[in-house]
Amino acid sequence: MPAGGPGFQPGGSWTVGNWERIRRNGLGLLLPAALFGGCMKVKCGRRGRRPRPACQRRDSAATVRRMADLPARVLAAIREHRLLAPGESVLVAVSGGCDSMVLLDVLHRHAGPEKWRLAVAHFNHQLRGRASDADEALAARTARRLGVPFHAGRGPVRLHARKRGLSLEMAARELRHQFLAATARAIGVAKIALAHHADDQVETFFLRVLRGSGGEGLAGMKWLSPSPADPVRQLIRPLLAETRASLVAYAAAAGIEFREDASNRRLDTPRNILRGRVLPVLRRLVQPALEVTVPRLMMLIGDEADFAAGAARRWLASRRRTAFARLHPAVQRQVIQMQLRELGAEPGFELVERLRREPDRPTMTPGGLRVWRDETGRLQAGEAPKLEFAPQRRAVELTSPRGECEFAGLRLAWQVSRRRVGAPVHMAARSGRECLDADLVGNRILLRHWQAGDRFQPLGLAQAAKLQDLFTNAKVPRAERHQRVVAVTERGAIFWVEGLRPGEQVRLTSGSRRVLEWYWERLGVTSGPQPEA
Repeated sequence: MPAGGPGFQPGGSWTVGNWERIRRNGLGLLLPAALFGGCMKVKCGRRGRRPRPACQRRDSAATVRRMADLPARVLAAIREHRLLAPGESVLVAVSGGCDSMVLLDVLHRHAGPEKWRLAVAHFNHQLRGRASDADEALAARTARRLGVPFHAGRGPVRLHARKRGLSLEMAARELRHQFLAATARAIGVAKIALAHHADDQVETFFLRVLRGSGGEGLAGMKWLSPSPADPVRQLIRPLLAETRASLVAYAAAAGIEFREDASNRRLDTPRNILRGRVLPVLRRLVQPALEVTVPRLMMLIGDEADFAAGAARRWLASRRRTAFARLHPAVQRQVIQMQLRELGAEPGFELVERLRREPDRPTMTPGGLRVWRDETGRLQAGEAPKLEFAPQRRAVELTSPRGECEFAGLRLAWQVSRRRVGAPVHMAARSGRECLDADLVGNRILLRHWQAGDRFQPLGLAQAAKLQDLFTNAKVPRAERHQRVVAVTERGAIFWVEGLRPGEQVRLTSGSRRVLEWYWERLGVTSGPQPEA
């Protein structure tokens, strides 16, 4: 009899007689093709049975070899993806089902040579009464037999689902991850091993397709990823390349005791409907090897999503950025998603697209947070600025040689002198300082904000343009435009706009007789020199 105890029959126990016949006739009697509802049917032959065709014998032999190779394949995957280093500790999540019991068996087989330190964790969801308690008892009994520390937890999944407005499946997942992360912290373990496999990937892919997930979601589960309950703890998935059929076959061959969850056969959840109805039809009529083709597609999608995410991270970290509008849409979406997550908001498709396409338009997240994106690509949260034309205005006399005033958070100062300007070239402008023709500006000016229909001809431009277009070209955030200060001559012509070049019509020339030195700074921010005393 194999190590691990009695074999499995549909009734729930293995018999010595079955294993004796298998021992005499060979493991080829195990037919993984005869898997129904997750149960292995063991055919123990009798004398005089009809010989199977040679092709079937070859297929069975290959299946047996594949089952025998499973521990080696899992170890190779662990090394390839750097899931566990020699001597590392790992907490194995064991539900009592076939997948996790096989995972525990394989890790325990390699624990000695690899010097891994194992611990077992089981979370009782309390959803199936005595059956849930029996799952916990099996996990505890197996851990005790293997000499592995055992940690159990339980939680009110139904109550949690009601309070959080979640499905039972999502509530169970949330509580389970919280328990696993807390247990790992308590025992000082950084890695948590989960038993997800290739069939889980296929189911996850189709579920996310139906929910309209993006590339990051369609990439599926990764071999190594941070725990959703504690980013410091890493989730590892050593069985991700194995199929459910290979795990069931291995469990039968190795005599691994496990429990069946009857709720998995009920067609009352999207995952169970996919598993029990949709995927079998796709495998039979369209693609028998979904567990090969779908993970391959997920890998390609994941690589492309990782590339876009990397570009988004570099853009967010850069001081000199490409304009947000020039980024590829895939990178724009990642930029928005990353900032939403930092704000604690769920980056749903409609929210991301609205923020991506419509700058400075406030919108509410599902959690009730008010957010908007400025034209630079940055997300802002809180009370959005009012995009209204401000009515404030102030008349200023420039008749004295020097003076200063404050307007709309801006400090302005000026100095008029009779300096001669030799050549018709522009005097070098410094931050917060411009030199203009005082006679062309005039003795009386008006300070105000941008108004609808304003036109302005900045220095070097052949003709006047809409101030709105000039703001856009200068990448002035839309939320700031209505606050920018504009200076207007007595004749009504704009000669200066905060943040833009001075007006072409008031530039200094060889014929200029008086110079207006114009200084400004935002209150609280020092900008440029001040007039000489």
